[in-house]
Amino acid sequence: MANFQIRDKHNATVSFPELFFDLIYVFAVTQISHYMLHHLTLNGALQALELWFATWLVWQYTAWVTNWFEPDTRKFRLMLFAMMLVGLFYSAALPGAFAGRGLVFALLYVVMQVGRAFTVMKFAEAGLPLTKNLRRIFIWLCISALFWMGGGLAEGNMRMLLWGIAILCEYGSPMLGFWLPVLGRSDSLTEWSISGHHLAERCQLFVIVALGEIIVMTGSALYDIEPWSAPVIISALVAFASCLTMWWIYFDASSGKASHIISQTNDPGKLGAKFHYIHVLLVGALIVTAVGIELTIAHPDARIEMTAALVLFGGPVGYLAANGLFRKTLHGRFPRSHAIGLLLLILLLAVSGVTDRLMISGLIAAVLIAVAVWESYCVSEDEKIA
Repeated sequence: MANFQIRDKHNATVSFPELFFDLIYVFAVTQISHYMLHHLTLNGALQALELWFATWLVWQYTAWVTNWFEPDTRKFRLMLFAMMLVGLFYSAALPGAFAGRGLVFALLYVVMQVGRAFTVMKFAEAGLPLTKNLRRIFIWLCISALFWMGGGLAEGNMRMLLWGIAILCEYGSPMLGFWLPVLGRSDSLTEWSISGHHLAERCQLFVIVALGEIIVMTGSALYDIEPWSAPVIISALVAFASCLTMWWIYFDASSGKASHIISQTNDPGKLGAKFHYIHVLLVGALIVTAVGIELTIAHPDARIEMTAALVLFGGPVGYLAANGLFRKTLHGRFPRSHAIGLLLLILLLAVSGVTDRLMISGLIAAVLIAVAVWESYCVSEDEKIA
């Protein structure tokens, strides 16, 4: 069978095998949001954060590979489909990762990360500028695998610590150019070239997956409630408005310019890495928002306690902050609309204890709508979709 084919950077778009591959992450995101919903403690939040970073890292490294190599070939498809199969069991093991399925979870994770890296390194054409970088990535993933497996064998806080180190290895090594003794670090101009359009589109599609989780959580919460009272219906309407507004904030004035900017930069690999670092926070904030929406629909008239407040505000605050950083990466400045929106949300948080969840959710949605309107009518045309 032929080796993996280098992808044409000028005409790369997201392929059907990649879209099919993303179905596993629809399931994984749902598992993480439900885990957080049922573990609303500081420890539970940290555990959910590690599970999210792990899930994102598998997707991120796969997205880089599909950017470098043509995914719409038989051999590459087989690799993606094998990862999907393992990913199905990985996603099913997510809720038990910090309980009885820690070792199973770690093993499945390592199989996907190290297995994909080894397969790509084995079937990549010899002599490519990318070859040394593939070796560096494989070695770094093997290093992190030691901590993943060690965490799977450990328990409690030690598991969290070891998995945290593993995440730092995989999340931080691209910032260092995958530096290793003897092999050195990668030159992102020659060993890490990417298709800007493809990478931006992959990130955009994952944002859609996370927004879909808000819709799923809204529908699931409505299903569990009987009868539908006026506060419940209003909560669902507010949830839908928030979801629509978050889509608008990201896609109306930010995402369309991304592919053009990556393709025009002198260092596309470095800028593409920044996109991934920002989107892990942006998509994570959407997952937290979904949890907050479920809490509101389930008990719209409940008073705001500290845990609920942190969830209800944490998602939108994180989303505006991450989207603002995304805009800063694109245009060189943090948008004023986002800064004012963040300030308003922080002020609302300070007084949230005097009212109920529905009222706070409605006010948060109002702030998001104000930011979206500002972006639509006050942002200069050169910052809008290319």
